[in-house]
Amino acid sequence: MRKRNSTKASGANDALFGGACLVAIIALGLCSSPAEAQEKAGPEVAFNAAAASDYVFRGVSQTESDPAVSAGVDVTQGLFYAGAWAGNVSFAGDADTDAEIDLYAGVRPEFGGFNWDFGVVSYFYAGQPDGADYDYVELKAAASRAVGPATLGTAIYWSPDFFGAAEDKATYAEINGAISPADKWTLSAAVGRQWVSSDLDYTAWNLGAAYQLTDHLALDVRYFDTDEHGFGDAYGSRAVASLKAVF
Repeated sequence: MRKRNSTKASGANDALFGGACLVAIIALGLCSSPAEAQEKAGPEVAFNAAAASDYVFRGVSQTESDPAVSAGVDVTQGLFYAGAWAGNVSFAGDADTDAEIDLYAGVRPEFGGFNWDFGVVSYFYAGQPDGADYDYVELKAAASRAVGPATLGTAIYWSPDFFGAAEDKATYAEINGAISPADKWTLSAAVGRQWVSSDLDYTAWNLGAAYQLTDHLALDVRYFDTDEHGFGDAYGSRAVASLKAVF
């Protein structure tokens, strides 16, 4: 992310907004139909860990092109899901912020021939300088469906108070697709546009291939780029290799 320098303190408001959304989605999950509850007596829990040559978020390096490690946990109960994820970060001109922690929850219904995902994501940054106000919340709506051998999807995220100290609303919209041309191989790509009310808009895209090494371990090699290299080195083109384990 590109940091902004104006001052304000709305982290508490972000936390309250995110907390209210999380509580609402959890309530939806707990109110799932009796038939669904009978199908699955308890929640499914999955853990993940990854190592990568860079951490890129929407085309922008979050580690100044340095390696990244991360870990997370996901809990699924019927249509409802929730999870947490954490990884290292490093921003230019900021020697203090060293980690990102994400909390998220949502529901994944199926209707109209599409798989839907409605949720909320809260982003928190450990060690951030006073007044930075990096923490923010996004609401998410996504849909995908199989089209022949491929899966096509779209997603939109909206934040009432985006990353940084300026009072910026932000929207990110993306289209994506994936196809498995051979056993254990997946090719995927995405194009997205980030709109920020302080005129830091940019377009990002990525293209890559993943190979399933084992049932629990996958290797991904991906190219990222944006149309705003002038925003800084973090917005430049880059190739990233990552190894992710799910168990």
